[in-house]
Amino acid sequence: MAAKISGAWLRYAAAMVDEDCIFCKIVAGELPSEIVQEDELTIAFMDINPWTRGHALVIPRNHSKDLYEAPEEDLARASAAAKRLALTMRDKLGCDGINLLNCCEPAAWQTVFHLHLHVIPRYDGDPLKVPAPSRPAEQDALARVASELRDTS
Repeated sequence: MAAKISGAWLRYAAAMVDEDCIFCKIVAGELPSEIVQEDELTIAFMDINPWTRGHALVIPRNHSKDLYEAPEEDLARASAAAKRLALTMRDKLGCDGINLLNCCEPAAWQTVFHLHLHVIPRYDGDPLKVPAPSRPAEQDALARVASELRDTS
């Protein structure tokens, strides 16, 4: 399905596109994709390297490199679109749960530098695992980090 882009969107997007970004090219209809949902500000399409059956990506049509740079409205609309897609996955794919994942910066596995949310259906017994098990933290360490995060200076 090709992206449907309104005239209003085209005017808005003129300065909000990165010509080298593959996701911007998907939004513009220049690259093929399997679009599953879209609205005026977001588009959801199948991930070409899925971790599970139904793994899809939700992106704002507006280009921003990552979570740090995204305008609040784009992030809010992408989150709302991810929720709509998750509900559709639950109802139509019969998945047992959903992981919602954002990767911001290469250290966090970001490989395409256009804000995107992975919506990953989970099925009881599927082989997908987080890379490392969690470990209990020392209370003092938690308190120190919490203090750093609360510091407003």
